[in-house]
Parts: sequence; structure tokens; C-alpha cells
Amino acid sequence: MACEEYYLERLREKGFRRTPQRDMVLSVMHGLDAFATAEEIYQQVQALSSAVDISTVYRTLDLLQEFQLVAAADAGEGQRRFKLEGAHEAHLHLICRRCGAVVGADIAPMDALVAHARERHGFVIEPDHLSIAGLCRACAAADGAR
Repeated sequence: MACEEYYLERLREKGFRRTPQRDMVLSVMHGLDAFATAEEIYQQVQALSSAVDISTVYRTLDLLQEFQLVAAADAGEGQRRFKLEGAHEAHLHLICRRCGAVVGADIAPMDALVAHARERHGFVIEPDHLSIAGLCRACAAADGAR
């Protein structure tokens, strides 16, 4: 099922209306190659129509997250970055705390941690919302870190 069809179906199921503003946010998300902040998305939506305000962008991003069409990663300092994911498999978000880069990584190596948290602490990790902060390759190299 195409992203737009899935989106329209979820809107109907939840009793939401399809609006041009929501459609514009989704359209901008389709054009992104990487994670972007709500403000960056807002700037691109503004290029399409000045009738969309930042609160509409935030509400639409929250809605798209609820529909599991958009992934969000906490980039630190209270700033989230968003990317259109569609119905995606669980994966890790590796977030550079220096430059803010977000990299998707395979979750499989984290299976032992997920199992340990459940067995030892009774804590159920939601791997589709798992982010780990650190330094990306470029920032680590610039620091001489490994």
C-alpha cells in the first residue's frame, strides 16, 4: 500500500479530515533525504504556502508519528528530527551529539540488551523508538576519538 493510501486510511479510521496543510507536510516529508527538524520542514512548507503555521506542522508531525509514517529522533537540546519512514521495521537511531546527524542502524545487535532489560528489570524496550547519542564518524575523527 502506498504511503498516501495508508495515510488517508488512517485519517479516516481516526476520524480526521484530509486537509491541504497536512498534505503539504506529507509532501515535504517525501522530499527529504535525511532527518529534519520541524523548523526545517516548516520552512519548506512555507515555500509552498504561507497559510500554514508552525503549530500545524508540529501537530501534523505528531499525527504522522502516531500513524507510524514518520520516525522521530531526539537530537539533544530538546530538538527532535523527523523522517518519513512508512511502515518500517524497528531500527536504531544513532545521533551525533555534536553535529546532530542521525543515522539509521540495524537493531539486531541490540537484541541482547532488549532481552536483558526485560528479564532482569521487567522493562520492555520499544526498539522502534530507540536512539543512542554519541559522535558520528566525522566528529569522532575530528576529535581523534575512537
